[in-house]
Amino acid sequence: MKATGIVRRIDDLGRVVVPKEIRRTLRIREGDPLEIFTDREGSVILKKYSPIADLGEFAQEYADSLYEATRHIVLIADQDEVVAVAGASKKSFYERRITEHVEEVMRNRKPFLSNNANENPPIEDLELSSQVIAPIIVEGDIAGAVIMLSQEGKSMGELELKLAETAAGFLAKQLGQ
Repeated sequence: MKATGIVRRIDDLGRVVVPKEIRRTLRIREGDPLEIFTDREGSVILKKYSPIADLGEFAQEYADSLYEATRHIVLIADQDEVVAVAGASKKSFYERRITEHVEEVMRNRKPFLSNNANENPPIEDLELSSQVIAPIIVEGDIAGAVIMLSQEGKSMGELELKLAETAAGFLAKQLGQ
């Protein structure tokens, strides 16, 4: 555990303010759900909750199926990082932070398609020729995104866009149950 040197008091309603610097560093926004854990030494641990990460193996299997159908790299991300990878080395993508561009696509709640090489990559330092991003929306809340990538000069079109949107819709239904 890393010490920050910041001390906060609990108010009369049992609330504690998480300092702005920590919220910014961890990308915690107003309204974001947090999980609360305790350990044997009496520490309280707050962790940003990711419903997509809870799907775990299911999200991975869906990514694998989408890759087998399209032969495009498939990433499934929560609001912060990649939680499932198919068609590429897990080392290259798994648990890597998504870029501000992907966050913007999710906030806009509209899918994104680009065949411009290296335009707004979803992960820093990534070479690509095409990409599709479809936000995963659960009961009005943003949960993550389905991302399809081509690094081999293959263009993407309406078919890939619809497949990514369908995948995002299916994952949203699984989360909403």
